[in-house]
Amino acid sequence: MSAAENKELLRTAFDAWATGDIRPLVAAMADDVTWTVGGHNSWSGSFAGKDSVRRDLLGPLGEQFDGVYTSTASRFVAEDDVVVVETRGSVATKTGQRYDNQYCFVFRLEGGRIREITEYMDTQLVAEVLPELAR
Repeated sequence: MSAAENKELLRTAFDAWATGDIRPLVAAMADDVTWTVGGHNSWSGSFAGKDSVRRDLLGPLGEQFDGVYTSTASRFVAEDDVVVVETRGSVATKTGQRYDNQYCFVFRLEGGRIREITEYMDTQLVAEVLPELAR
């Protein structure tokens, strides 16, 4: 796929996520996707495979939230097989704190599927608001 097609695939996925529907993003992931969370906290590290992303990252993350998590993208930059997305998440946690983080995602796509995701965010907010991720 072209850079423009990759960008449009992710724009469509993030349009859905802005309403709380992450399913299009997950559906676009290759079965052997790798999602790497940057920084130095218990949530940092790599999650290999779509099953691990769901079970070990998205599942435990979603359990922290009181309500629907949304992620609203503000910028998409695409070149070759890479799309960079700036976005802002928004949700309250079950402890009553706000988890409104800013992100920069770097996606590598191949054949219309997301193969790699690298996530950069405010890791201090993660440390302050989210409990440690048990691995």
